[in-house]
Amino acid sequence: MNCYKALKKQEFSNGNFSIVPIRFEDRFAIMNWRNEQLYHLRQKQPLTVKDQDNYFTNVVSKLFDTAQPYQILFSFLENGYCIGYGGLVHVNWIDKNAEISFIMDTKLEKENFSKYWSVFLGLIEQVAFKELKLHKIFTFAFDLRPHLYEPIENAGFVKESTLKNHILFNEEFKDIIIHAKFNVKDKL
Repeated sequence: MNCYKALKKQEFSNGNFSIVPIRFEDRFAIMNWRNEQLYHLRQKQPLTVKDQDNYFTNVVSKLFDTAQPYQILFSFLENGYCIGYGGLVHVNWIDKNAEISFIMDTKLEKENFSKYWSVFLGLIEQVAFKELKLHKIFTFAFDLRPHLYEPIENAGFVKESTLKNHILFNEEFKDIIIHAKFNVKDKL
C-alpha cells in the first residue's frame, strides 16, 4: 500500500467502509466512472488508458512523498472492494483549507448515493480535521445533482455561497453551490 508522507495514519474506517491512499489497481475503474460522469466534473473530455496511466505515474505517484501535497486522494472501499474514490483537493496549506472531491461507481449511484456520500464525508472529515488539522473543508458543486446537498447538510456543512450562472451546461447556465464546514476543535 502507498503511504502519504503528509499523514501519520493511512487508513480510516467506519464499519465495512474505509478509505486508503489511492490504489494503482483502481485507476481504470476510476477512469470509467469519471468518463461516465463527465457532466458534473471539471474534466473536459473522456480519459484514455494512456491518460490515466500517465496521471497515476507522473502525478499521483509524486503525491505520496510530498510533505504538503496539493491533493490527497483515496480509494473508497466497502469490504475491501473499491466503490469510489475522492479526497482533499486544492489543499491550501497556508490558509488550512481544502475542497472535497468524490466520485463513486456509477452503477451504485441511483440506490446508494446518499449513504456512500455520507460515509465518505465522515471519513474525509477525520483526515482533514483530526489528522491534518485543517481549519475548513468545502464542496464546490455544479448545481446539477440536487440529491448531493441533503447528505452534505446532514453532515454539518453549511451552504456558504452560490456562484450564479457560473457554468454552461447543455446550452443553459447553471449555478455552483459551495458548502463548508469548519474544524470546531481548531486552535491556531
